[in-house]
Amino acid sequence: MAGIRQILLVQGGGAGVHDEWDDKLFDSLRRELGNGCEVRYPRMPDEDDPSYARWGPALRREMAALDDGAVVAGHSVGATILVHALAERPPERELGAIVLIAAPFVGAGGWPGAEFELPHDLGSRLPHGVPVHVFHGLEDETAPPSHADLYARAVPQAQLHRLSGRDHQLNNDLSEVARAISLTTRHTGGR
Repeated sequence: MAGIRQILLVQGGGAGVHDEWDDKLFDSLRRELGNGCEVRYPRMPDEDDPSYARWGPALRREMAALDDGAVVAGHSVGATILVHALAERPPERELGAIVLIAAPFVGAGGWPGAEFELPHDLGSRLPHGVPVHVFHGLEDETAPPSHADLYARAVPQAQLHRLSGRDHQLNNDLSEVARAISLTTRHTGGR
């Protein structure tokens, strides 16, 4: 799809999240980005019990179907599993940006969880030269805002966006995320 920027949005985990929660994030992102973007929003397997073993292969298939220059974004535990997958094995395609939205940090100082614990040198394991954005609401009661600081330490090249008055769903408003994606598109020449 020449000229159309692709964005892969990975849902968070939990019963009904794809259709009853994160669909509002998908709608917001699609609306804010407009017609020049194709936002893909696949249903992850066993969404009520997210695991790297099930979601990792699904994410790799989704990323393999993207064009070079696509943006990958994830919400909540979907973002955590996405960044873990990217650090473990770079995608076949050149990415335009990596966007983490309200992502819990799994590892030292964050949530426990050996299955997808993030390495302390996460930033050096991500695809080189790809912009990384971390968005976190300061009123997030699910993944505390301190998790964004853990990402900032583990991924020194990341741009941290702390959003005042926003909850775990960023109040279903991804306008700042869309703005960052749009700016990335301009600065990378649409890759």
